[in-house]
Amino acid sequence: MDIPIFILAGLLVHCVFLVSIFDIYFSSPLVHGMTPQQTPLPPPAKRLVLFVADGLRADSLYELDSNGTPRAPYLRGILENIGSWGISHTRVPTESRPGHVALIAGFYEDVSAVAKGWKENPVEFDSVFNESKYTWSWGSPDILPMFAKGATGDHVYTFCYAAESEDFGAEDAAKLDLWVFDHVKSFLNSSRSNQTLFSALNDEKVVLFLHLLGIDTNGHAHRPNSREYHENIKLVDEGVKEIASLIDDFYGNDGKTAFILTSDHGMTDWGSHGAGHPSETLTPLIVWGAGVNYPQKVTSQFFQDNFLKEWKLENLKRLDVNQADIAPLMASLIGVPFPLNSVVKMSQKKETTLSFLFTPFKPLSASEQINFLKKIRLYIQQQKYDEAVSLCKTLINLALEGLSYYHTYDRLFLGLSIAVGFVGWTTYVILVIIKAHTNLTKTVQTNKKKSTVLFYGFASAGMIIAFFLLIQTCPWTYYIYCLLPVPVWYAVVKEIPVIQDLATNVLSLHIGQSIGFLLVCILGIEILVFSFFYRSALTVGLLVFAGWPVITQLWIQAKTKALIWTLLCALLAIFPLMPVVGREPNIPLVIAAGLLTLLISFFSLASLCKNENKYRDNEDLKVYFYQMFSVALSTYVVSSTHDSLKIKQGLPVMNQIISWMTLVSSPVLLLLSPTFLFERLFSILLSLMSTYLLLSTGYEALFPLALFGLMFVWINMEQEALQYYGLSLKPKLAVFNFTCAMDITQFRQLHLDDVRRSFFFVFFIVTAFFGTGNIASINSFDPASVYCFLTVFSPFMMGGLLLLKVAIPFVLVSCAFEAVQVTTQLSSKSLFLIVLVISDIMALHFFFLVKDYGSWLDIGTSISHYVLVMSLTIFMMVMNGLAQLLTTQRLGLPRRTKHHST
Repeated sequence: MDIPIFILAGLLVHCVFLVSIFDIYFSSPLVHGMTPQQTPLPPPAKRLVLFVADGLRADSLYELDSNGTPRAPYLRGILENIGSWGISHTRVPTESRPGHVALIAGFYEDVSAVAKGWKENPVEFDSVFNESKYTWSWGSPDILPMFAKGATGDHVYTFCYAAESEDFGAEDAAKLDLWVFDHVKSFLNSSRSNQTLFSALNDEKVVLFLHLLGIDTNGHAHRPNSREYHENIKLVDEGVKEIASLIDDFYGNDGKTAFILTSDHGMTDWGSHGAGHPSETLTPLIVWGAGVNYPQKVTSQFFQDNFLKEWKLENLKRLDVNQADIAPLMASLIGVPFPLNSVVKMSQKKETTLSFLFTPFKPLSASEQINFLKKIRLYIQQQKYDEAVSLCKTLINLALEGLSYYHTYDRLFLGLSIAVGFVGWTTYVILVIIKAHTNLTKTVQTNKKKSTVLFYGFASAGMIIAFFLLIQTCPWTYYIYCLLPVPVWYAVVKEIPVIQDLATNVLSLHIGQSIGFLLVCILGIEILVFSFFYRSALTVGLLVFAGWPVITQLWIQAKTKALIWTLLCALLAIFPLMPVVGREPNIPLVIAAGLLTLLISFFSLASLCKNENKYRDNEDLKVYFYQMFSVALSTYVVSSTHDSLKIKQGLPVMNQIISWMTLVSSPVLLLLSPTFLFERLFSILLSLMSTYLLLSTGYEALFPLALFGLMFVWINMEQEALQYYGLSLKPKLAVFNFTCAMDITQFRQLHLDDVRRSFFFVFFIVTAFFGTGNIASINSFDPASVYCFLTVFSPFMMGGLLLLKVAIPFVLVSCAFEAVQVTTQLSSKSLFLIVLVISDIMALHFFFLVKDYGSWLDIGTSISHYVLVMSLTIFMMVMNGLAQLLTTQRLGLPRRTKHHST
């Protein structure tokens, strides 16, 4: 196959494999079509006021201060005297969007929304707001619009502050909640002079929704145990008291208003949320007003946690609910239909499956459904209400299991199709490597007659599969997933003569060595997969790498280099054992990393100037001094910015300007440096470090230094390995220039040791990603990382800067491997194919490890693992091009002409 066609085919296959997980694992289970059912009973309330204190933990609201006084006196008085209270158990992912969807729409949003980002209503759903007659809402522009855009008709109104107000570096984020309270007050006051609005407000089935973001913002910026977080709770308590009093007065104390206060999610002690820690999943719920019971006194009650005694609430009945049950509670209070978001899927799946292939959900088959309903009706007739309720709960749980069963009905079938395609593609790539880049096989003539028979055979198989899918009216994507393995395996089977020739050659080799090599390859890939889940596996791998010179006897001919290699491997092995970055900022370590970079720079420059007199006009030397100045400036900016934020003076404008200028100027300065191997790599380090320091909050600032040191020694060690195996003469790295293009005839065939080189590269790439934490998931992202650039909440800008931070170690590894590749006369195509095989084998692991349940962190991480490995080949091509640009290109500036006196 020609190179362009092969690359195109590879990209197409990988795009299909990549997209498949969103179709197989993350399609929406919501099916519309149910008819709203309304209870004939009159509702107790005409209107509902919903307060959602974003990011409020249950313990933070209910616990008493150190002096024994309640943190929220008004709400404490409500739950002790006139309302009901409990804990709302949120379901992971504990994020704002799924939390609000559960509260207001009554269902736990399907993870298919992951594929759509933070768009308004990526999956259409019904909500209490949609079923209400009128809803007015105030708060964040990130939350309110998604419920307005999904509503039918024009009866959901939103009032949002500017997105720029969500500033993590602001003096006090509580102003966001003050904005909401002030606008609600002015809205009610202005309605008295607007007859249309006044009439609408006095109608029934009205909802007022107050989204309070200040607590969440202060929790992210200052942590939940901070003074700012606790003071924000007191402010919300006072605001709720004022709004409740104002609404009662507005309606003449008619007793027809119901109030609910809750939260979308909690927050960890280090100011993050998304996973399933109790501090994130336990949120407060206080309900009072029309239709709500007064507090019930009890002598004892049992819960698995020990909060009741700690909160001094053991004598008041605690009523815990699931977060999604708050929506039907609200619907019942004001008499609107429950939000309808799904129908039983059995009939839908039965219509699109051949009768002899259809397997129903046995616990809830048609006959079982009839039996359940008969028993429930019989219990009701016999007035055995407890038994009827218990049986209803069993039926509900079985119905939910059945929905999941039919929703995932085709998952195994589609998964196997993708797996067969994966195995076929990987097999084909291995055959291409062996056939075109090694001496293991001889040229075999193809039999045209056999090829024709094979073609028609596979074409017939494809037609049968397509017909099978057609009569079942399957979606068009099913055709792609099921038909893809056909051409892939056709390409493999066509190479049967090569496989036979290879088998003959392999059998002539030493069987023990072949099996040993295979086992080492399998073990290496499994360690790579394992490292995605347990960072300590990277430590084990690096310690094994440390012994590489001893195992291969390389240390005999290069003792000093081997010793440095071992020490740097051991040093880098420490990082995966350290806590995940972001939980506890440590700015002194960032400053120390900046100073260490400057110290290394001075010694390196002194060594350069001593060894060779390349800087006669000092122009090249100036570039390094500019880069060192940039590193020093970045170190100062990090220190002063965090000092300023600590005393609540915000992000200094000058620091922000310097940060953005450093980001832009760093790559320019890099391209002004000489293209000799050591000089250019040193310049790349300085440029990347000046930006990386600005994005660091702790020990991770030291990581690129340790990684670069190991990469530089690796380049030297590969030269020793090249000479050791007699593959080439050792080039002089001191005078090696990246711009010296190599002749294609100098490229050599692959050697067994090149598989080890490729594995080293993939391992270092994985280390670059996970060496300082699980940075493949956005949920472990600490906003403090970008405070030198911006403090106003901007998910796309912050996400872009995070990706840059992730990419910097990746670029260091790619540039080092570019040096390894050209100095060892290795063809980039052969290298790419080996890495392709390694990444595809890893991707097959992660395909079956993708999760569509559990915490947002677990779901997001499982997706990111798969996407990361699938993207590795594409990303490697991009990074290879970037590495070539960074190592070979040089910007030419006009230089002063020297005049010599005669």
